[in-house]
Amino acid sequence: MIKAYAWLILCVVVWGSNFVFGKMLVQVFSPTMLTLLRLLFIVLFLIGIASYKKGFKRVNKAEFLLLFVLGIIGVFINQWSFFVGLQTADPTTSALILATTPILAGVLAAIFLKEKLTVRMLIGSIIAIIGIYFVVTKGNLTPIHVDKGLLWIVITMITFAIMIIMTRVLSQRIDPLTITLYSNIVGFIVSIPFAFSLDIPIRISLHLNDWAFLIVTAVVVHGLAALIWNQNIRYVDASKASILSNLEPFVAMVMGFVLLYKPITGAEILGSLFIVGGVVLSTYQRKRLYKRAV
Repeated sequence: MIKAYAWLILCVVVWGSNFVFGKMLVQVFSPTMLTLLRLLFIVLFLIGIASYKKGFKRVNKAEFLLLFVLGIIGVFINQWSFFVGLQTADPTTSALILATTPILAGVLAAIFLKEKLTVRMLIGSIIAIIGIYFVVTKGNLTPIHVDKGLLWIVITMITFAIMIIMTRVLSQRIDPLTITLYSNIVGFIVSIPFAFSLDIPIRISLHLNDWAFLIVTAVVVHGLAALIWNQNIRYVDASKASILSNLEPFVAMVMGFVLLYKPITGAEILGSLFIVGGVVLSTYQRKRLYKRAV
């Protein structure tokens, strides 16, 4: 049990660090090209896993249509908006906004999957929104002036919530590896023309260290960490594991301080407590909406 929690905490550290890693990478790669390259290496990793597990499975037309939409919205747009946003958005604030994804996923589940909305979820949502307001305004009770990058991060959050719902529907028919592999292939193919039309000018680092950083973070964040999470999640209580995943914003905060020398403010800490507290209140003891897919 202790070993399983240790592995899960490691996964949370990796996912929380991804906000800082993305902020660093988008300084040397243009966002759409970065999306294309990350998806390329993720797909190569997944193909290797699928080959090892003999996981190439056929899907019918209806399933392929859902996977195609998932690949566009939940993979390409999700990752592209993430990197576009991180060009100007603060990684800690971005992590806090994305931490509210389970709340939006719960609302979407109520609308499309006919799940019940509870008073607990409503109260938790209000608390989380107060926390976001506090972080975005930096503790000043003034009208919100939202950085354009944060609007892109909101789009990332919305597409992530859609991905959770679609993955849940598809997982009733298809195994997680097939869902992740095929949707990422679609996302990669869709990203190719956009990488050469949206990024003007195209920026690609010529330094080997930047490429190694890109490849390692892509494989570890979107591949190995998800495999480790799914391997160990069965040994612990699901609600406790869900609370662990809510620690990602705090990891982003610490990693931003260590790698980007960004000071941690009182407003961020207080806002983080409101946001994470609201999310935990909304989702605690709810059936887990998603599994980290590989």
